[in-house]
Amino acid sequence: MSLNACTRELRQRFPALFGDQAKPIKLRIQADIQERAPGVFSKKILSIFLHRHTTQTAYLVALTKAKERFDLDGQPAGELTDEHRAAAREELDRRRAIVQERRAAEDDVRRQRFALVHDFERTTLTRANFCALKGIPEGELDTLLATIRAEIAEWEAKRPPAPARRDDRGPRPER
Repeated sequence: MSLNACTRELRQRFPALFGDQAKPIKLRIQADIQERAPGVFSKKILSIFLHRHTTQTAYLVALTKAKERFDLDGQPAGELTDEHRAAAREELDRRRAIVQERRAAEDDVRRQRFALVHDFERTTLTRANFCALKGIPEGELDTLLATIRAEIAEWEAKRPPAPARRDDRGPRPER
């Protein structure tokens, strides 16, 4: 059985637990699954599924918010410990930090690329000297600038409009 087939089968057999909304699962749920569906799932595929399921962000968020765990029928089946809740919170914080670092690095690269166009449009250097200074082969400059200008246009199109500036001085007098 493939992992996708296992996921489909578990969702079909136990929708209260493996449905659309992530819920903290009862400890040692694998034994319950094997008991209720003998011979359907191998131990290996269940272990892989449960590892993947319990490391998903939605599941970790559910762990941080819930007070209890749930059985195959979606019924409360034991208290969720503060230790498990804290571990889930730490993992979510770690993931958030990774995403923030990646976004910051992407923003830095974008700023540097956008600055290249800005610098080129304002430079007094010759084209050859500009390329030498920036470490860009002169034959690639036009293509690179066109690509970056397209990125700028795409970025500006996605960006929400700046709020209108409010001028507290009232209307301008006519001249």
